[in-house]
Amino acid sequence: MIPPTEPVLIEIRDRVATLTLNSPGSRNALSHAMLAALSKRLDEISSHPDVRVVLLAAEGPAFCAGHDLKELTARRNDPDRGRAFFAETMRACSALMQQIVALPQPVIAAVDEMATAAGCQLVASCDLAVAGPRARFCTPGVDIGLFCATPAVALSRAVAPKQAMAMLLTGVPIGAEEALRIGLVNRVSPDGARTGARTLADVIAAKSPAAIRYGKRAFYAQREKPLAEAYDLASAVMVDNMLAGDAVEGIAAFLEKRAPVWD
Repeated sequence: MIPPTEPVLIEIRDRVATLTLNSPGSRNALSHAMLAALSKRLDEISSHPDVRVVLLAAEGPAFCAGHDLKELTARRNDPDRGRAFFAETMRACSALMQQIVALPQPVIAAVDEMATAAGCQLVASCDLAVAGPRARFCTPGVDIGLFCATPAVALSRAVAPKQAMAMLLTGVPIGAEEALRIGLVNRVSPDGARTGARTLADVIAAKSPAAIRYGKRAFYAQREKPLAEAYDLASAVMVDNMLAGDAVEGIAAFLEKRAPVWD
């Protein structure tokens, strides 16, 4: 018997874990199985001692087509017309997006094709994103009578409000260069998203893992706070970071003009 295909593949090489969405037949839609598999992989990685950066890529003709509409529609015949299943789907998806933000390691999306609806939400939830020349991004829920409310949470935090609203209200796809212009992605890689994302991942993986963990957590924690509270939080993080072993080593290496050896 041929074993079922893993919905999310994992490869760990040189301190970078590459997670690959591996359901090209469904355009990597976020079915319940895909959501569970990706969440499980992230949970495995969160405490992995050899992983400093996570790269999120995809197989097939799309990065991610958003929620699995066939799976959702099939539950309309439930006694509650699918309400409980729809609620659980949104809960699981929202939890996954927050899991990415809470992950100790930075997550880089490598997008070579279309990222639609919750697939665009997935890109916006990652810490960084690299697009290939053919990448496209859209939130087309309005085309089928369904406003992309949950994708709006991540999108509105990744780009300026008017840019987010334009995508959400029109459903019109934007290309890689426009995504770069509005800040949805960090760079466009002419050699493909995976190549560009891997280059970026290798740069980050060479830095102090402790400093990266402190920094990612503090960045998201301070962002939603009033200015004075944000500085109080950031100052406390700086003090803790200064007392950490990597900071002791890093500052000493700088003063002694040598390469640091991270713990």
